[in-house]
Amino acid sequence: MSIFHNIYQGLLSACYIWRKEMIRVFKDEGVFMFFLVVPIAYPLLYSWIYNNESVHEVPVCVVDDAHSAMSRQFIRQCDASPDVRVAYYAQDLDEAKSLVSRQLVKGIYHIPSDFQAKVCRMEQGVISVYCDMSLMLTYKAIFQTAQMVTMEMGTELKTQLGGHYTAREETIASRPLDYDDVPLFNPQGGYGSSVLPAVLILILQQTLVLGIGLSAGTARDENPHRNLIPIGDVRYQSTLPIVMGKAMCYVMIYAVMGAWLVAVVPRLFHFPQLATWQTLLTIMIPYTLACIFFGMVVSCMVKYRENVMLLVVFISVPLLFMTGVSWPQSNIPGCWQGVSWLFPSTFGARAYVRLNTMGASLSDVMTEYRNLWIQAGVYFTLACAVYRFQFFKARQQAVERLEFLRHKRHMK
Repeated sequence: MSIFHNIYQGLLSACYIWRKEMIRVFKDEGVFMFFLVVPIAYPLLYSWIYNNESVHEVPVCVVDDAHSAMSRQFIRQCDASPDVRVAYYAQDLDEAKSLVSRQLVKGIYHIPSDFQAKVCRMEQGVISVYCDMSLMLTYKAIFQTAQMVTMEMGTELKTQLGGHYTAREETIASRPLDYDDVPLFNPQGGYGSSVLPAVLILILQQTLVLGIGLSAGTARDENPHRNLIPIGDVRYQSTLPIVMGKAMCYVMIYAVMGAWLVAVVPRLFHFPQLATWQTLLTIMIPYTLACIFFGMVVSCMVKYRENVMLLVVFISVPLLFMTGVSWPQSNIPGCWQGVSWLFPSTFGARAYVRLNTMGASLSDVMTEYRNLWIQAGVYFTLACAVYRFQFFKARQQAVERLEFLRHKRHMK
């Protein structure tokens, strides 16, 4: 009967701690903001900013020193493209650079005076392209438009000089190997569809760690001796109920926030949605648990509320790069790949992107799936260990305080 009684008392303690933690979440403004406001608002803000997947009608300036039929053809074809708009004509490069410095245009097309003469002499004609590199999307639009137009003009010249007699011969000569350009996994070819799914997964981890850290800081502030575990309350005398009670609170909140991040937001902004809800649930369960226990471990190492904010904000961008989504995983050094394995977002982002964006099956991400469960188990064990250490530390301080008071009374 004592075993069942201990289990019953442990469940009562866990439910009490869950209730206290839930009250703290809604009572503490900082914790409430990071648990509820930020997971709802941030994905909408980021997705809205990058909702236009690609840029169109980027203004450029043309410096046409050739004034020839071929240079005018190049300008017309560039202006007719959907990505570039010829907004200004400049007399020289200095005038064009001033337009760029005033942000009236994002790039310059410079056609030299000997452009058509070189082409007619069967020499290579050169067109200089100057791009504003402050935004990679505008650079891509300006450069690729010039590249495609020059390739098209080169194909036309090759066809005219080939001496072919039929349209079929001209087609084969201009394009001997036909192909269809089909963009995989990112039909819009935009930044949002490629990077934002990983950002959504990272937001879940970062807000969890921030909220748990702030909650732990509040618990320390409410304790006269800045201990994480209150002494004197019998419901806080066992480690497992403490960890499970807090975890139940966070699981209940992030069951809703996780569904919002990985299922609702992508649909609102038309990101690729290839995974079923059952597959997403299978991945999100170990990922959420790993993030919760990871946040609990970090919260025990942070003494003040402000420190966890500085730590998490500092590592947000490196964690995004280490997922291998915005930067190729093969180009990440081995030591940094080892560091990335410490964070649940690494395996969570890779699994989510491959499932939901690339159409992979659960068997294709089995490595990430297993690693998430391993992280959940390891961080659960560490959370129990650090809370056990906090309990003994608080009890030792209480004993020392009691001995000090006894010694002081004896001296009187």
